[in-house]
Amino acid sequence: MPNTIQLFAVDFGASGGKCFAAHFGPDGFQMEEVHRFAHEGVVFHIPDASGGLVERMYWDDTLLYQEILNGLIAFRVRFGPSLDGIGLDTWGADAALLAPDGELLGKVYAYRDHRLDSMIEEVKRRIDPAALYRWTGIHFQPFNLSNQLLWLMTRRPDWVRPGCRILPIPSLFNFYLCGVWAVDSTWASVTQLMDARSKQWHPGILKALGIPPDLLPPIVPPGTVLGPLHRPLADRIGIRPAPVLAVGAHDTASAFAAAPVDHPDRALIISSGTWSLVGKLIPEPLTDEKALRHNFANEGGIGNIRFLKNCMGSWLAQELRRVWRRQDGRETPWKELDDLTMAALPFVSLINPDDPGFYNPPNMEEAIADYCRRTGQPVPASRGAYLRCVYESLALRYRYVHEEIVDVTGQPARVIHIVGGGSKNHMLNQFTADACRMPVVAGPAEATAVGNFMVQALGLKWIHSLGEAQPLIQKAFPIREFQPQNPEPWEAAYRRVLPLFTS
Repeated sequence: MPNTIQLFAVDFGASGGKCFAAHFGPDGFQMEEVHRFAHEGVVFHIPDASGGLVERMYWDDTLLYQEILNGLIAFRVRFGPSLDGIGLDTWGADAALLAPDGELLGKVYAYRDHRLDSMIEEVKRRIDPAALYRWTGIHFQPFNLSNQLLWLMTRRPDWVRPGCRILPIPSLFNFYLCGVWAVDSTWASVTQLMDARSKQWHPGILKALGIPPDLLPPIVPPGTVLGPLHRPLADRIGIRPAPVLAVGAHDTASAFAAAPVDHPDRALIISSGTWSLVGKLIPEPLTDEKALRHNFANEGGIGNIRFLKNCMGSWLAQELRRVWRRQDGRETPWKELDDLTMAALPFVSLINPDDPGFYNPPNMEEAIADYCRRTGQPVPASRGAYLRCVYESLALRYRYVHEEIVDVTGQPARVIHIVGGGSKNHMLNQFTADACRMPVVAGPAEATAVGNFMVQALGLKWIHSLGEAQPLIQKAFPIREFQPQNPEPWEAAYRRVLPLFTS
């Protein structure tokens, strides 16, 4: 075993991507960002056979692949050709259909595409919902791969020929890098197609949905070495053909693995980004009727289960900013928007951030205004008021989800760990502490990449458990604490918003 290793991580989110270099050595763990880029789903309006317009939303997989290469080049320029491992994590939905010869068949659909709007009910008509939840432990969400593949098999069956393969988003890019077909169990767990206990594709679900078993790739444990970077690709970039590893490829699995949690049974974890994944670590899946009623997911972790719920996160603020970018012809800096938010009056209007109307509206500002009108509240009077409404509502939603978790597990949290990019939002962190009446521990901000690196280190036998990773993480990253303040207005606001959450 060498006394130092250098690793490379790619972290694809739904609104941007980042590439990092890490160095493990006698002095511990250091991490550095080497490349960053923005991306987003692209909306098309396509005339269908009837002449009507159909809206479609796709990812640009060519752009994303090129950005991986740009990141590897930036690594080589900064650190030289020596590289010991490559890991990639992504959002937890979407896949590509490949022909037997490896060619991509069609575009890569984005999970907010409206073709999935009715697919949950179609899945439920084929499989008893309670049985499906008992087998998989996964909540019912439009973007689940179960819905996407049922749409494929019923609307585009002619696309699926013998020898074709479905590759989940992280598996697609691993295939481009090293030619291996596989998906790790953290990503497979969120598809609503994997047995939560055997960690293999559930044959009964595949049969009920008409999905050929050989369409899906093998499931492997996090930390599995897939194969070396293609030699021609490595030579072209000028780096060593390092092994590509299947890490905790679902970004939330990697983020939860990096949370500096001392007592999992007393910690609420929020992976805060485009989505807010609110939950806790548990040893085994909880798939009883109460967990199903609350629509919780049991997602595969690194040696545990992430019992959580998907909540709208910064998506609402990002979409507001996108609307204002179109109006102004420029991108307003977040600092300017934060100043407007803090200047706005508190608790004027509140929303349920998880209302279906906010999932993918044409205009988020109009969607929030319509919601306020429907619920008898003032329409926000300024941009700061819109954002204040969003952040206060998110903090109150976190409290509600925590109370649901307590209802299922019987274990209240004593501290909230916020990891990911949202941990840098000090205003939302303080709102969360106030709304939930608990201290918030924020950081690391790049938790997903940190978890990615730690699973690579596990796979390469540099460390032997995530327990060994915790001191490395805590030493390497500053952690900021937020204490609850001024609880009375938040209590009144929670009583106001509760009917919106339960209706």
